[in-house]
Amino acid sequence: MNSRIESVDILRGFTIALMILVNTPGTWSSVYPTLLHATWHGLTPTDLIFPFFLFIVGISIYFAYQRSENSKITYKKIGIRSLKLFGLGLFLNLYLPYFPFYNDFETLRFLGVLQRIGIVFFISAVLYLNFNWKTLFLIGFLILAGYWAFLGLMPFANGLSPSFDRVPNNWSNYIDFTILGKHMWRSDYDPEGLFSTLPAIVTCISGILIGKLLDHLNEIKYLFLTAFLLLAFGYIVAIWFPINKAIWSSSFVLVTSGWATLILAIIYYLKDIKQLKFGRIFKYVGMNAITIYFLSSFISKSMYLIKIGAHSNLHNYLYETIFVHSFFSDNFSSLLYGLTVVLMYLGLGYLMFRKKIFIKV
Repeated sequence: MNSRIESVDILRGFTIALMILVNTPGTWSSVYPTLLHATWHGLTPTDLIFPFFLFIVGISIYFAYQRSENSKITYKKIGIRSLKLFGLGLFLNLYLPYFPFYNDFETLRFLGVLQRIGIVFFISAVLYLNFNWKTLFLIGFLILAGYWAFLGLMPFANGLSPSFDRVPNNWSNYIDFTILGKHMWRSDYDPEGLFSTLPAIVTCISGILIGKLLDHLNEIKYLFLTAFLLLAFGYIVAIWFPINKAIWSSSFVLVTSGWATLILAIIYYLKDIKQLKFGRIFKYVGMNAITIYFLSSFISKSMYLIKIGAHSNLHNYLYETIFVHSFFSDNFSSLLYGLTVVLMYLGLGYLMFRKKIFIKV
């Protein structure tokens, strides 16, 4: 594995570590604001994590399939991997650690993080195999422009004007509710819904295009320039289409891709140009990213669902017994729990690397 891919692995592993951190606080009632998603419009550091991962999926697609034949075998591999990702996500939504081992199907959430990764990976990989970078750029532009136009300009049949807010006349929420009904994350919207998956594909396409830029990079300044252009354009677009993770707005795609490119450029500069030795532990996690993320979600859910006594569970018991102290603030205790969990999975990533265990999903 060359150093250029190592830089991507470092960013991937760092992203997974942050994903685990924000998903496993000691208590959701005490969390620092930077570790929470924006309520609706807006952007917090936590909102960057998922688009960063889809961006890295795009880079991985570029390097993994740049010499692949456009054949049934290739499509079969892509399809199988996509189904595995979707199936793992659906399993997490179904899973209960005691009989009957599954949730009520009538309200089962169909979509989620892994499901979106699977869908986005499949469509983006197929597009990459069939179109050159110029066509991919055009497809991305048309999706973002069309998404903005549809959500912002298309009137409803009852005469209501469309809105970007968390209201029934938001097309993204309306379409998801019409198709999914009770099978959503919330009764009125799903942050990994069907319609907002369209712009999420563009996040992945941006990673593919940055992968090509990395592969032909002569000077680091072009990577930084691309990052600043994405950020500038994204914040300008936000004047008309607010930055919003829940509906994966077009400005959200541009801004988060810009931040991802900028951070990757910094890592690339320090790692590949200056030859500084850092981030190796994140590289180990990045080499088993999906496996570690899945395990973290599975174990975390199990700890919440395994009861201890009539009014507690394994998660709360460990948190309150070990991490809650009078000389710690509630937010700090909650953060300390999350950091401990992250350290555990960083150790797992290192152990898997030492044992040469690499699980491809």
